Amino acid sequence: MAGDDDYKPSTGRFARLAKLATLSAKLSTDVGSRMVKRFANRDGEDASVSLLGQGAAEKLVATLGDLKGLAMKIGQGISMDPDLLTPEIRAVVAKLQNQAPPMPWATVKEVITTQLGKPPEEAYASFEQEPIASASLGQVHRAVTKDGTVVAVKVQYPDIARAIHADLDNLGAMVTVVATTSRMSHGKDYFREVQQSLLEELDYQVEAERSRRFAQSLAGFPDLKVPRVFDELTAERVLTLEFFKGETLKEFIGRLDQHTSEEKFRIARLLTRATWGPFLCTGVVHADPHPGNFMLLEDGSLGVLDFGAIKQMSDPWTFANRKLFDALLGGPAYDPIGDSEKAGMVFDDREAARPFVAAVLDIACRAARSDDFDYGDAAINRDMRNHFMRNALSLGTIKPPKEAVQFFRAVAGMSQNLENVRARGPFKQVFAEIFEVVRQHGRPLSAKW
Repeated sequence: MAGDDDYKPSTGRFARLAKLATLSAKLSTDVGSRMVKRFANRDGEDASVSLLGQGAAEKLVATLGDLKGLAMKIGQGISMDPDLLTPEIRAVVAKLQNQAPPMPWATVKEVITTQLGKPPEEAYASFEQEPIASASLGQVHRAVTKDGTVVAVKVQYPDIARAIHADLDNLGAMVTVVATTSRMSHGKDYFREVQQSLLEELDYQVEAERSRRFAQSLAGFPDLKVPRVFDELTAERVLTLEFFKGETLKEFIGRLDQHTSEEKFRIARLLTRATWGPFLCTGVVHADPHPGNFMLLEDGSLGVLDFGAIKQMSDPWTFANRKLFDALLGGPAYDPIGDSEKAGMVFDDREAARPFVAAVLDIACRAARSDDFDYGDAAINRDMRNHFMRNALSLGTIKPPKEAVQFFRAVAGMSQNLENVRARGPFKQVFAEIFEVVRQHGRPLSAKW
């Protein structure tokens, strides 16, 4: 058990920046040589070469795990990308999803006592001192309530708010420079959207309310579960939830060769429903879809965890996506420019943007159009990234609404998860099932079309 301050993240802005600079210098040579190998072939891709070697990956995990906060969240995102890392190296970096250096018991006890007004031995019937998971903002302990319910208690690191503010100050300075030099001032709007989301994640009472909202959005999806919140044992820095017993998606992916193709498709279907179902029904998206936030429960359902990054999308954006999926399933045609404008997109040159937007939709909707889609060979995120790189000048003339940042984070993360599950099957049918639930349970929208 930890008994010192090793868990504490650096909280000074320049101290955190210095650590990242040192890490960058140590990784640059390794990544540079591997990029040469990876892009040396004529096609420009070689998935057998990881952009990080074993030693570099372990250094990345150690540094970002110590920093926690936003730096660690970025590392979690890297660990999900099947196009950057091989499965073996990704498994190393995936430790960032729930294995950060933990707080010592004395600190955990102090936080709980301050937040709940009583120590854990009085607030709970029993409380395990060793955490079962530890991540970017806090760590999770198993406990039992006075009425005998097994719960998961998330306890926030005491100094993590200062660390988050330091990271945001550093990132904000970089965004300002880039936005000014590139004449893309709207980039600051997207940064403020991310900034607000991250700061809201620091309040576990906000997360508790968002978990209830997400649970309400799952009407019609009985195979998706959200843990119950124990309000009397929840405060700004302590969150007590129903304990879910099962295997995380991260663990499932870690032993992928032991699963049948049928089981992979079953899990992929649940993940697709968990992303698109609540959004198309009510406009709610879960914008932190890393594999530690999904649990395969013993009854065959999928448990969804961690609701700090829940985003309520506007009616126009939700309506536009409903119309897009209706078109994919045989409804009226979707106009890539006109309908996107109604959703809040702004185009400097409508007609010049049309082929670019049409290509984006073509890549993004591949699975929804296919009766036999193979995510193991899909490369959706890679192809989207390459499309953006080839058309970098067009990006400056297209301005999505700032809320789209969280939406894109959600759907890109889902795609990465499905590529890592390597599922194959009739995904058009999966989307048709979701849309049928939307027709029955979808919230009426105020958007005028």
